[in-house]
Amino acid sequence: MSDEDLDQDAMAAAWGAALDDTDEVDEEALDGLDSDMAAQWAAMVGDPEDEGDGDQGGSERILNQDEIDNLLGFDLDERSLNDTSGLRAIINSAMVSYERLPMLEVVYDRLVRLLTTSLRNFTSDNVEVSLDTISSMRFGDYLNSIPLPAMLAVYRAVQWDNLALITIDSGLIYGIVDILLGGRSSPAVRVEGRPYTTIETTLVSRMVEVILKDSETAFQPLYPVKFELERLETNPRFATIARPANAAIVVRLRIDMEDRGGRVEILLPYSTLEPIRHLLLQGFMGEKFGRDPIWEGHLANEIWNTEVPLDVVLDEFEVPLHKIMNLEVGQTLPMTCGANDPVQLRSSGINLSKGFVGQSNGKMALKLKGGLEQPIIPSEPLLADQG
Repeated sequence: MSDEDLDQDAMAAAWGAALDDTDEVDEEALDGLDSDMAAQWAAMVGDPEDEGDGDQGGSERILNQDEIDNLLGFDLDERSLNDTSGLRAIINSAMVSYERLPMLEVVYDRLVRLLTTSLRNFTSDNVEVSLDTISSMRFGDYLNSIPLPAMLAVYRAVQWDNLALITIDSGLIYGIVDILLGGRSSPAVRVEGRPYTTIETTLVSRMVEVILKDSETAFQPLYPVKFELERLETNPRFATIARPANAAIVVRLRIDMEDRGGRVEILLPYSTLEPIRHLLLQGFMGEKFGRDPIWEGHLANEIWNTEVPLDVVLDEFEVPLHKIMNLEVGQTLPMTCGANDPVQLRSSGINLSKGFVGQSNGKMALKLKGGLEQPIIPSEPLLADQG
């Protein structure tokens, strides 16, 4: 055996001893790491016997009522239809937001100003009308949220051929009745457990007619419409004008009269607003006309400077196809027109006028016989877009 073989055997023995030592160290380190991790998990989980009753494990936890309400998106203390979260937001995700109809808020801002003046004249008292919210919700949810007793006015939009709803709460009803009958000293007292009298119903119907008339005026710049009161109801189920799952817009108005007041809610189903949906999508009122004086002036200037081809047609006649195919240089084509007959002036295949061929300054010229034979009328789609 040579010296090289002895050196290799010694080196292999040294490597084997080193690997054995490393395995022992790694096993000791892993054992220590496992012990540390087990201690940490035990500290995090805790002892089930120290958690009180001992019925629950350390990894289990029961949600309280507030956490359940937050998860589901309900708030019993302060219910807001605009601020929804949790499962309620997922359920209502298919609802269309009124913010996609910018002109609707403009219309009802105008209604607030008109209604303030009209109700002051109606009651001869200081009345303040304010717009609280404009929100979207399902019709069935709205009927279930109406606080009773209340009075619901069903009215029809004649031009839209559909129905809408106005809800007046009891506080405003008794306040209006008290003011119109002369009571001005104390706040209106809410009377429970009795139906509304004929006098109360009549006075409320007069106030509803004032609201409808001002609503017509508010919609006038956007689209002329007439609102007609159909009936008054005290049971929300008798005022069903749409399916429970249908979407609707609810406009909430606050009416204050000194120390009296209440709410007026106007409900408009989306099916009612569908005929003017394209108008409500506008960003501003003037957009419905589609006019821009600067753009119109520029377009008119470009049109007047546009160059169009003109053709002077001396004569038209029919020739068999085989003669056309056999035409040769030097052949003569006889025309049916005379030397003094008028010729046709055309542009892009449209007959414009007639005239006589002559000569001016050494060049061929055309002397018009009259004006345009027919005006150039835009196509119907252009007229529809401009209207």
